[in-house]
Amino acid sequence: MRKLSWGLVLVLIASLVLTACTAPVAAPTGGAQPAAEAPAAGGADDVVRVALLLPSTINDIAWSQSIYTSLKELQAEMGEDKLEIAYSENMFNVPDAAAAIREYAANGYDLVIAHGAQYGDSLMEIAPDFPEVSFAWGTSTRTGADQGITNIFAYEPRGDQAGYVTGVLAAKLTKAKVIGLVGPVDAGDAKLHVDGFLAGVKATDPEVKVNVSFTGSFGDTALAAEAANTHIKAGADVLTGSSQQVVGAIGVAKENSIPWIGVQADQSTAAPETVMASAIYDWKQLLKDIIAKRAAGTLGGEVLQLTYANGGIRTIYNEAAPAEAVEAAKAAEAGLADGSIEIVVEPR
Repeated sequence: MRKLSWGLVLVLIASLVLTACTAPVAAPTGGAQPAAEAPAAGGADDVVRVALLLPSTINDIAWSQSIYTSLKELQAEMGEDKLEIAYSENMFNVPDAAAAIREYAANGYDLVIAHGAQYGDSLMEIAPDFPEVSFAWGTSTRTGADQGITNIFAYEPRGDQAGYVTGVLAAKLTKAKVIGLVGPVDAGDAKLHVDGFLAGVKATDPEVKVNVSFTGSFGDTALAAEAANTHIKAGADVLTGSSQQVVGAIGVAKENSIPWIGVQADQSTAAPETVMASAIYDWKQLLKDIIAKRAAGTLGGEVLQLTYANGGIRTIYNEAAPAEAVEAAKAAEAGLADGSIEIVVEPR
């Protein structure tokens, strides 16, 4: 695996002689390191080259880590000689990310994944310039098909399903009947999570109050910690939240011996005794599906989801979590998987 990040502006040398299939591509500005060498042309046809752009780090115990971990697991399954991976992390600056997307495509990668809703407009501009490259992004259902674009996959984790199950668990755990939720922004995957969580709590115990706050940031751990403290002062005895900012909130939960319920990735590594459960996004099958579709000639134009039914979402539980609460949450998982539970989202 090779890591590709962006940082040094390459000085243009007028005397540089371009040679076919061997010239390195200039790195875009705005990152931390120069671009890695492009994959050699004329490689084995059965090698799939995948580039992954992440808004945060590969160990954020949230959004970015979930897909990076799944991609590495898929590489281990397929073999490094069959799946080549490059990635760029901390690509929160959209213009820098757009330059990186374009360079990956120019460098011969088969699939470029822009893992964030903020990258959509960039993909719509870039994808038509590289009709043989597949692109993927989410959380979204927008493939660009209405614009005549045929090489973009969109994906949508059913964060509302993850939220519903963890909401059921939280409603069973709270004794004060007050829960605090620390969200980043009220959009995309975060909104789905909040909507589902509120529905799960209400379906389990309508008397439980859920205080929801949004920090306005995906990565500001200090703001998340501040929000968590505010929830505790307001009486919350169970906390939850989403995005990479939650590291700060989990720390507060740990300090106050308050249960935390995670989403997106396994967050128990941050506080094993505090995290009662994590609803994990498992991207491996979705990634396999995209690669298979591409191999069959479909370069984009489809929307894929992560759900409990297809194994894209799964929940792991702390052994210390009360059995009754876990049983209720697992029943919710089963109901979502077989369709017997329908999530009702109410205005808020």
